[in-house]
Amino acid sequence: MPAETTPSKPAPTDAIGRLYLVATPIGNLEDITVRALRVLGEADLIACEDTRRTAKLLHHYSLKKETISYHEHNEMTRAPELVIRMEQGARVALVSDAGTPVISDPGHHLVALCLRHHIPVIPIPGPSAIIAALAVSGLATGEFLFVGFLPSRSGERRKALQRLAGETPTLVFYESPHRLVEMLAAALDSFGRRPTVIARELTKVHEEFLRGDLAELLVIARRKPLRGEMTVLVGGAQPGDVPVDLPTAPLKERVEQIMREQSLPRNSALKQAARERGLTRREAYQQLLVR
Repeated sequence: MPAETTPSKPAPTDAIGRLYLVATPIGNLEDITVRALRVLGEADLIACEDTRRTAKLLHHYSLKKETISYHEHNEMTRAPELVIRMEQGARVALVSDAGTPVISDPGHHLVALCLRHHIPVIPIPGPSAIIAALAVSGLATGEFLFVGFLPSRSGERRKALQRLAGETPTLVFYESPHRLVEMLAAALDSFGRRPTVIARELTKVHEEFLRGDLAELLVIARRKPLRGEMTVLVGGAQPGDVPVDLPTAPLKERVEQIMREQSLPRNSALKQAARERGLTRREAYQQLLVR
C-alpha cells in the first residue's frame, strides 16, 4: 500500500524575508520616526531610488548598511532579484528619495511581486507631502483626490484636467518647477478661478505657501520662477460653477480672455490659445486675420 503523502506547508514565518516600505523625510532630516530608524538599522538590504541621497540620511544617523539602486529604469529587472533575496530570508527596506515609497515613486511592481510570492509587505509610515500640504492649505480636507504628476505633453495634460473639472474633492498635484506655469495655465483654462495653494519646499529652509486663486498664482509664477519641489492644491468643483469649455470659444475672444485673466501680451496669449486647439501659432494668427 503506497505511503500517505503529507500536503506541503508554507515555509515557517521566520524562514522568509520581509519587504518594509519605509517613509523617509521630505526635507528636514529630523522628520523620521524611531521605528523607521530601527527598521533601517535592522534591514539586511536597503533598496533606494537614489543611493547617494539615501547615503546622506544613513550617514546622518550613523547607519552603515548595504544599499542597492531601485528606480524606474531598473525596476523590472531589480524586483525579481530582491524577491529571491527575500525568499532566502532577507529583510529588505524600500525607500524613495523622499516621503513614502510607491506613492508617485517606484515600487509598485516590487510590492505586487512580493504579494504574489506570499512575502509579507509591511508599511512604516511617516512624512508625506500630500498630508502636510493639505493640513495647512485651508482648503476642504474631508475629501481629497490625489492626482500626482500630470502628463508632460500639453494636450494630454489638458485632457486630464478637463476630466477632473467636475470633481468636488480638493485636488492634489505634484509638479516640477519647470512645468508649473504651464500646469497652472492649463488648470485655469479647465477649472476657472478656483482657490489654490502652492506648497513649496515643504519642511525645508525655504518652505513657502502661496495662496490665491489660479489666475493670481499664475501671475506670481510668471513674474518670478518658483524653485524646488511643489505640491499644488486646487479647490474642488462647487454646485454653482459654470463648466469651462474654453477651446470651443471663438479664438479672438479666447485670446482676449487670456490677456485679461493672466496679464499676458497678445502674442503670448495667442500662443497659448493656439496650443489649446492644437494649432501652430501661424495657423492661429491666420484664423484671426480671416475673422
